[in-house]
Amino acid sequence: MSRNSAQSPAEGTDARPVEQAPAEPSLSHGLKQRHLSMIALGGVIGAGLFVGSGTAIAAAGPSIILAYAISGALVMLVMRMLGEMSAAYPASGSFSVHAERGIGPWAGFTAGWSFWFLLCVAVGLEGIGAAGIVHGWVPGVPEWAWVALFMLLFTITNLSAVKNFGEFEFWFAALKVGAIVLFLVIGVLAMLGVLPDVDAPGMSNLTGHGGFMPNGTEGLIVGLLASVFAYGGLETVTIAAAESEHPVQGVAKAVRTAMWRIALFYVGSMAVVVVLLPWTAKEIPTKGPYVATLDYLGVPAAGQIMNVVILVALLSAMNANIYGASRMAASLVARGMGPKVIGKVTNGVPRVAVLLSAVFGFVCVLLSYWRPDDIFAWLLNTIGAIILVVWFFIAVSQLVLRRKLEREAPEKLVVKMWAYPYLTIIALVGMVAVFVLMAREHDTRVQLYFSGGLAIILAAVGYARQRLAEKK
Repeated sequence: MSRNSAQSPAEGTDARPVEQAPAEPSLSHGLKQRHLSMIALGGVIGAGLFVGSGTAIAAAGPSIILAYAISGALVMLVMRMLGEMSAAYPASGSFSVHAERGIGPWAGFTAGWSFWFLLCVAVGLEGIGAAGIVHGWVPGVPEWAWVALFMLLFTITNLSAVKNFGEFEFWFAALKVGAIVLFLVIGVLAMLGVLPDVDAPGMSNLTGHGGFMPNGTEGLIVGLLASVFAYGGLETVTIAAAESEHPVQGVAKAVRTAMWRIALFYVGSMAVVVVLLPWTAKEIPTKGPYVATLDYLGVPAAGQIMNVVILVALLSAMNANIYGASRMAASLVARGMGPKVIGKVTNGVPRVAVLLSAVFGFVCVLLSYWRPDDIFAWLLNTIGAIILVVWFFIAVSQLVLRRKLEREAPEKLVVKMWAYPYLTIIALVGMVAVFVLMAREHDTRVQLYFSGGLAIILAAVGYARQRLAEKK
């Protein structure tokens, strides 16, 4: 009998009481606090920041600082909400479990499988990107062979004990964080005029070349949309917290320290770039903002150095996304929301879920070669706004669960959302505003339709499953 069918008809569609815990897979607890801290930092620092932010700068100009600050504030609110719920109830299903508690089983089903699909497609994208970099160094080996090698490596890593995943992510994230810190230090020294042969630019690049907002609000909107999706990935730390030595303390500390550090890295990096370089510089969108800035400062072999960092970022994301997808799938199955065989746990690891997630990622890679103009493009559009759907479920869940926690288990509020319920409501309004802005732009409008369609289909299936369970 599924866990949904255990509800009595009298309960209707009401969410479960907070003290009644949804079923969760029996996972190990091999992650340490240092692993969690680095997973929190590294999970969100990817190729989107190192390369993709260049097109956002080209659209928004210096106002990209404002765009990243606004989206960063929204992400900080979302992570604070998620941190509050995850510290109270650590679960490998994270926000999917919280949505089930606060809204109902259909919401947990929708949020969980949407996120699983997002991560699996992302694994394919990251594999393609990483293979392209290595193929440039070793052109004699075809790209598909590198993809296969990376997929095999990280599948094996995730099939073994979770501490192995934690160690890989720790060192991957440490390199990425170290690269950004070094970039910020060099950038600040250049802005102060301390570096040899580099004059302090002052405010000339912020106020010249059309001003701080050269393309008006339209440019700011494009930069804002790009920056919102660049922050995706931070949610993985609350999934990993369930397998840490001290889940409650671990997720609380990881969320608290990661939020302001990531905001500093993102907003700080954008500030360094647009202060040192004119936003009109052609090298920013073509080479990427980091390489363009390091070239301007005369750093030898800047392009190759950043290629190594970007490769590590992509491999780290592949590793983390296979992990996150497998744990989300295992949690959903344990709660009766998928085939039981997927949720089988061996030695604390959901190995079937790992294999399923990795295989789906590899299928996405194959589709990129076979049908790059239609099927793979459809997959990309489908995941375009999924992270916003997940954030929406997080905010609504927190709005509901906070009241229940205060009433039934106030001692579990180890992390509290600031100024509840006002900032939660402001965050929800912000998400709706992003949805509206996406509908205004052609490219993002297509993504909104596809992602919305997927979410609606999953919600319909989840609701139908819930109603059938209630009738049994």
